[in-house]
Amino acid sequence: HYPKTSFTIVADTPENLRLKQQSKMQSHVLYKEEFERNKGKGFSVVADTPELQRVKKTQDQISNIKYHEEFEKSRMGGEGLPTDACSSQGFQPPTHSPSYSYDQQPVHSAAAPQPSGSGKRYRAIYDYTAADEDEVSFADGDLIVDVQQIDEGWMFGRVERTGQQGMLPANYLEAI
Repeated sequence: HYPKTSFTIVADTPENLRLKQQSKMQSHVLYKEEFERNKGKGFSVVADTPELQRVKKTQDQISNIKYHEEFEKSRMGGEGLPTDACSSQGFQPPTHSPSYSYDQQPVHSAAAPQPSGSGKRYRAIYDYTAADEDEVSFADGDLIVDVQQIDEGWMFGRVERTGQQGMLPANYLEAI
């Protein structure tokens, strides 16, 4: 046997055409069967590394902040009022209020501030208006003392300026 430089022509006989069509149909059946078997099964090709989890959590937080900003603007007729003005008019943005277990202490008035304890100290990097009765409001630059970490998104502490204690969003604070 020596290789030929030209192709051998196969005649398109009815039998060859039938075999070609049968092969195509069988291949399609196998692909469709595999598709139906895997349909509805979610899978991820990307590895779920700690870095990707951190990036996803950051994107979720940014998205949540943007959503609330847009919601406040639409509620106020696009005026873009500051958060304090919204709360003084009785506006409370919608929140998801998961249940956390922590030692809840009553809210103290500014007339009776407590001395600073051994908890961690943080500084507010944004203004925040409480959206639930167990949360506290604070302004940019406020010192937050006696802070206890609840989870990665929330902390419990006391605003030094007002003396109020309650839940605080962790992404609005920086450790000092």
